[in-house]
Amino acid sequence: MAHLGATISHLAPGEVDLTMPFAAHLTQQHGFFHAGATTSLADSAAGYAALSLFPAGTGVLSTEFKFNLLNPGRGRALVARGRVIKPGRTLTVCRADVFGLDEAGEVHVATGLVSLICLAGITD
Repeated sequence: MAHLGATISHLAPGEVDLTMPFAAHLTQQHGFFHAGATTSLADSAAGYAALSLFPAGTGVLSTEFKFNLLNPGRGRALVARGRVIKPGRTLTVCRADVFGLDEAGEVHVATGLVSLICLAGITD
């Protein structure tokens, strides 16, 4: 997350928002946020949302994800909103939505579904 410049902008049980400011090294050939940066941000938001409900002393890893890119990623920043849909002892399912932020408001850039596993004895 340090390379992406991402920071936590919202944190609550089962909910995490990560904000990533625009930076040239995060773009593709047309100047939009690269899909890799966009999905990395979303995957991390979902992972932290899941982790917020896991027991102390555990870690989190994604086991599967699927994203649809809906619009080009543009604006002064992207915000990824990770939300737990179904918590579980072993697997947790989360939704992750990414929005481009600019003066006009928000544009929905991507949406995805992420499955995550709770790992005992590993801390993040």
